[in-house]
Amino acid sequence: MMTDVISDMLTRIRNAISVKTDKVDIPASRLKIEIAKILKEEGFIKSYKIIKDKKQGVLRINLKYTQEGDSFITNLKRISKPGRRVYVSKDKIPHVMGGLGIAILTTSQGVMTDKECRQKGIGGEVICYVW
Repeated sequence: MMTDVISDMLTRIRNAISVKTDKVDIPASRLKIEIAKILKEEGFIKSYKIIKDKKQGVLRINLKYTQEGDSFITNLKRISKPGRRVYVSKDKIPHVMGGLGIAILTTSQGVMTDKECRQKGIGGEVICYVW
């Protein structure tokens, strides 16, 4: 059985937020680092860093909270799964929460947000929604 590493990443972030912890460690991969980069650029997380170890490395994500202690991430939703891939053309790129959230897609030009895909006029595989 192939484990879904992206679902695992999203679940770890979700769990960390539910217990209001500052950081979460996830086994690193190129795709997960790209997703973390987008989350940082879009202001959902404070920062991330890659910690080298003897294996694949660890991606440490520092979560971001408001003064009231609410997380900037309300929820993360996995869209494309190993059993059911979800691809969209440039005309069908979803708007998440009426533009309040983002969709993260993998395209032929790398991992990017729904906004970037619309600007570049390319579609791809919808990895997840974040809002």
